[in-house]
Amino acid sequence: MNFYLALTILICLSAGFAYINQRFFKFPFVIGLFFLSTLLSVFVISSKFWLHIPVEDIKSYIEHANIDQIILNYLLGFLLFAGAFHTNWNNLKQQIKPIAIFALGGVLLSTIIIALLFYGVTQLFQIQIDLIYCFIFGALISPTDPIAVLGILTKANVPKKTQYTIVGESLFNDGVGVVVFITLLDTLSTGSFSFSHFGYLFLHESIGGIFMGFVLGYFLYLLLKSVDHYETEILLTLAFVMAGFTFCNYLHLSGALSMVVMGLMVGNFKQAIAMSDITQEYVKKFWELVDVILNSILFILIALVLIVIDFETKYFLVGLLSIFIVLFTRIIIVYIPHIVFPKLLKLTNTDVKIIIWGGLRGGLSLALVLSLPDSYTKNVLLISTYFCVLFSIIVQGLTIERLAKPT
Repeated sequence: MNFYLALTILICLSAGFAYINQRFFKFPFVIGLFFLSTLLSVFVISSKFWLHIPVEDIKSYIEHANIDQIILNYLLGFLLFAGAFHTNWNNLKQQIKPIAIFALGGVLLSTIIIALLFYGVTQLFQIQIDLIYCFIFGALISPTDPIAVLGILTKANVPKKTQYTIVGESLFNDGVGVVVFITLLDTLSTGSFSFSHFGYLFLHESIGGIFMGFVLGYFLYLLLKSVDHYETEILLTLAFVMAGFTFCNYLHLSGALSMVVMGLMVGNFKQAIAMSDITQEYVKKFWELVDVILNSILFILIALVLIVIDFETKYFLVGLLSIFIVLFTRIIIVYIPHIVFPKLLKLTNTDVKIIIWGGLRGGLSLALVLSLPDSYTKNVLLISTYFCVLFSIIVQGLTIERLAKPT
């Protein structure tokens, strides 16, 4: 299957499912796409028992589509830049303390807790997995993805500071989670774990990525300020995202963190000087459209992953328990800072509940687990990750509005 045909199928599925959702189900946009795509995946899997559909051929196409590379190398940079570009820095600055705690300390602590609990569960079912893979699972499942829940939070009149905290945390913990994952994977390839080696790689990826984001953002600001032609300025932002993300990854710097910083700079740093009102409007609408299209493709892709999973009963049970592990860990990393530093975070108990339940997992987690080398360990981690993402998007995404509404 060539690239154009594959893209045509994805766009047609996105458009068709979006229409069905808006016409009949009226779920939030990406939740509706993921729900209908999951139903399609279940239909394809079950059809081999009652229809003559080439299920194995479809599975082979999906396995060879390199979904992980599509998400990590192509979609991620665009999505993070678009999300950061539309985020008001002054709003984030109000909640910078909880954002920093949850995005940095929260991801690191979450990785450790999930790894240890997941290791215990696998031992309980006599599944032999090295502890390092459990830490890798903790790193890839810890980043939150609020894309599917932000619209619901807005409709439910959630306090603005809670929205800012969720948005800011997700923007930065995606980058931090990727850095931790890559660092652990590199450590795995060396054959032994070293805290000094881990620390060096982590700082190199994260600090280097943030620094590069500032450099790219400022240089882009200078170029945007020097012209007043919205077509040219849109192309400049597009070029900087594509080239900047690729360049950072080539230098083994965090392209994810770089795109977040660059997006925040372009969207906030002297924007009125860099772009005219007309240009701001066109650039904003362009990146909103890019965000919608790529998110629709992303949620179709992650739902189709279900087709390539090889299920076994004990793996199924581990997957179910993984949901509780991730939820339990989420409670710990949000509640502990709230209890220990109440004056620092300044969050109410209602805020904390919304932040806990609004910590959705999404396409990034699945892309990271799909990027692992093929093995039975990868299959166990893939099942557990998919269960967590499925529960997160469908159950948490569709119930957060009820939790967020004032009683």
